[in-house]
Amino acid sequence: MKWKKLVTLGCVVVMTVSSVTACGSNTTENQTVEATEQSEENQSDSVIVQVTAVEGDQITADVGTLTTASADASGNGAPGGEAPSGEAPGGDDSGNGAPGEAPGGEAPSGEAPGGDDSGNGAPGEAPSGEAPGGEAPSGDNSGNGAPGEAPSGDALGGQMPGGSSFEASGESITFTLTDDTAITLEYLQGSGEGNADDIAVGSVLEVVLDEDNQAVSVTVRNLNAGGGFGGSGEVTNGTSANTITEDTEVDSETYTSTGDDENALRVDGATVTLKDITIEKTAGSSSNTEDGDFYGLNAGLLVLNGATATITGATVNTSVTNGNGVFSYGEGTVVNISDSTIRTTENNSGGIQTTGGGTMNAANLDVETQGNSAAAIRSDRGGGTVNVDGGSYVTNGTGSPAIYCTAGISVSDATLTANASEGVVVEGKNSVALTDCEVTGNMSNTYNGDSDENIHCIMIYQSMSGDADVGEATFSAEGGSITAKTGDMFYITNTDCEITLKDVAFTLANDVFLRVEGNSSSRGWGTEGANGGDVTLTADSQEFAGNILVDEISSLALTMKNGTSYEGAINPDGDGGTVDVTLDDDSTWTLTGDSYITSFDGDTSNITANGYHLYVNGEQVL
Repeated sequence: MKWKKLVTLGCVVVMTVSSVTACGSNTTENQTVEATEQSEENQSDSVIVQVTAVEGDQITADVGTLTTASADASGNGAPGGEAPSGEAPGGDDSGNGAPGEAPGGEAPSGEAPGGDDSGNGAPGEAPSGEAPGGEAPSGDNSGNGAPGEAPSGDALGGQMPGGSSFEASGESITFTLTDDTAITLEYLQGSGEGNADDIAVGSVLEVVLDEDNQAVSVTVRNLNAGGGFGGSGEVTNGTSANTITEDTEVDSETYTSTGDDENALRVDGATVTLKDITIEKTAGSSSNTEDGDFYGLNAGLLVLNGATATITGATVNTSVTNGNGVFSYGEGTVVNISDSTIRTTENNSGGIQTTGGGTMNAANLDVETQGNSAAAIRSDRGGGTVNVDGGSYVTNGTGSPAIYCTAGISVSDATLTANASEGVVVEGKNSVALTDCEVTGNMSNTYNGDSDENIHCIMIYQSMSGDADVGEATFSAEGGSITAKTGDMFYITNTDCEITLKDVAFTLANDVFLRVEGNSSSRGWGTEGANGGDVTLTADSQEFAGNILVDEISSLALTMKNGTSYEGAINPDGDGGTVDVTLDDDSTWTLTGDSYITSFDGDTSNITANGYHLYVNGEQVL
């Protein structure tokens, strides 16, 4: 049964032990009155529950209340970083934090939690910030974040410091989902559409019932929401040693900073041309790694408040945590940078960083990062637009993909090399388009050595951290090459995505080209058992090889056209989700193992059995 989805989370006043949350400071008096009236009508039917059994459309749950947990000032016990998916938990200035940004930030192999200014964070334990290879949640500067417990806590039901916990009252209820039930998912920031598959045993729900005990609305609560994952909760850019606020042109100047939470140079609301400048951020700690990740605190060069900075021939060096080289923050802000060199050495220090709807146009840059959670081309909360033409982008830390995407990113004619992380990570409703690029990924480890997580070159996922909107992700590559030195070529989990490939030279590290499957939800990437992927893959004039694996909670629509040649097996073990294959008359498929698919559109004469069998919806056709 397909349930009705709710796009936005309205203001519903619910009586709980913890508190009553209002909708926002901009709510008008009339809206407040309407919400209050609605609350009075529905309050008696509104309840907080934790699911104990799911049988079709019947949900059995314990009734209870939510209480808010508080984290102490030192951050003890809190992962510190953003929730499950942001960049992996950032460590402290002493290097005691879990390295690498893991998957929620930058994908699983993402940038591992950030360590200290000495770079001594425990590399290799990525995935929690930038997804498994991504950037993991950032920790605090005291280093007391619980390394390893990153991103997620108990997603959609567990408790993190600063979040909430469910306390059962001893009463239980059974209610029914209908076609008209509106289901909403609550994230760390905001909410999104949901469906019945998001409700599982252990889920904590806020339910409005009608007189027949049918669910009018269900909100799947995220007990981490509103918790303290290290961010200040407001835009915090810090200070700057040097600030330009008027239109001007600058040539051959040097800007330095050694202060805490301080930029070496800031361009604020002005139109500025910077030629042959030098940026040196050599000291100064970051008081909050998420403020550094989101808002440019402690970056080398920060451009914000609708400024336009045109930069040529620059040299940018940073050696501090959150020392992002060049940072574009906020809608209307534009950075045009070309023929420049950027070097960063510490954790949570990307090369070029774009957040809050900013724009970054980069041409012929030489970028190299050493730290964990330090993608060369990096975006974070609020995303923006990034256009890259030419250049070299190299990362050496864990959880530091060459590209970590929560934005619209287009890259052409560039070399993208991740020496200890995935090559590319796309989070949420965002896109990466590669044209004639050379990509290399070498994901060295999963977060905290979690054997349930995956090793791969390209990851597309939804972290549920609130850093990226929920929706269909897009990845396209035309020309160039993609090389996986470890793991699978593509890994998709907890998201919908569209992949388009044309004339790309692939080099695989193992026999898996594409893996579409759910995850353990240990970092909050959806609910285990309902967090698979739904993929549309179009191969156009493309040669590729390797197995395609789609688990039972995932799906794949594969189209091969215009002379595409595929050599591999699909779900050779016979188990898996829906797989629809379209093969045009100019394309071929050579089996390397028995293959099991749901439907086939094409001529089986274009398939070479090679001694194996093809099964379509359980029936052998070859």
